Formats: sequence, structure tokens, C-alpha cells
Amino acid sequence: MLTVGLTGGIGAGKSEVSRLLVACGAVLIDADRIAREVVAPGTPGLAAVVEAFGAEVLTEDGGLDRPRLGSIVFADPEKLAVLNGIVHPLVGARSRELEDAAPEDAVVVHDVPLLTENGLAPFYDVVIVVDADPGTQLDRLVRLRGMSEDDARARMAAQATREERRKIADIVIDNDVPLPDLQARVREVWADLARRARTE
Repeated sequence: MLTVGLTGGIGAGKSEVSRLLVACGAVLIDADRIAREVVAPGTPGLAAVVEAFGAEVLTEDGGLDRPRLGSIVFADPEKLAVLNGIVHPLVGARSRELEDAAPEDAVVVHDVPLLTENGLAPFYDVVIVVDADPGTQLDRLVRLRGMSEDDARARMAAQATREERRKIADIVIDNDVPLPDLQARVREVWADLARRARTE
């Protein structure tokens, strides 16, 4: 098994790269998706979040109001640390369960937005960073995700810098390119990963 940590700044296009890697044959473990699962209604994770931040972070139907919670934590590093202290251990435990269930010869790609920030690079055989110019990230967040420019900038500022991410990368995928070029680059990377998996 080859374990791959995939990361990149918000709006860099990491989700597209993970989708392309899955199409090549990777087993994907998506930390964002797991982070939603561990705070779903009725979970101990959601109860802990409500205890820390109050019932105003719930929607009318009892789910987590993500935009509301985001507006609270991304403006306050201490509150963000509290949230991460609740969610990250739960995500880590579930990620390990899924990795243990993967085939022995798999290339397991962990899509981890905060890989750099949480010092997780040493836990993977290979770290891939999806890189894009900050202007490109901002444009995607505002134009494609409908964020306000202030909200987008706050979320970008809460993450590691571009330089910090590139420093931990074994492989960098430039995503300031047209989609066909990105697809070709991901195929190259996949060939490299598959070769590494055979020699592990």
C-alpha cells in the first residue's frame, strides 16, 4: 500500500485532482467528507461542537450550520483551534479505519485540506500539493463558490502559505492551467505513484 497525502489551499482545485486520481484507480479518503460525517446529527462530534459554540450553530432541523460556524471560527484563531481539537481526532480515527479496509496493493489518497497546518506530512509515503496562484484561488472562491471576497480572503489567510505547502511537497501539481493540461499532469503523477506502490 502506498499512502498519499493530497493537499492544497482552498480554491486551488484539490477536489478536481482527487477526482482525476480516483478515475486512475486511487482509493480516496476525503477528510472533508469525513469531517461532515463526524458532526452529523446525533453524533458525539456534533454534541461537542454545540457544547463549545452554542446552539446558534445549529440549523432549524438540528444539523450543523456550516456557514454560521465558519463565520465564527475563521475570524478567530482560538475558536478555530477549539473546533479543530474536536473534529480532527474524530476524522483521524475514521480515516485510519478506511485505510485499514483498503486492498494491500492500493494507492490510498488522503485528501487533507489542513495537512500542512497540522504537521501531517510525515505520516504519508508521498505528499502531493495542488498549487495555484492566490489570485486564481480568490477568483474561484468568489465566482464558483459564491463567497464574498472578504470571506474568501479570511479563509485563505487561516490556511498555510503557498510557500509552507510547497516546502512539504514531494510532488507539486500546478493548477493554473487548462483542464486538459491538468489531466495530463495527473496521469503522469499517477504513473509515478503506481510505480512506487509496486516497489513498496
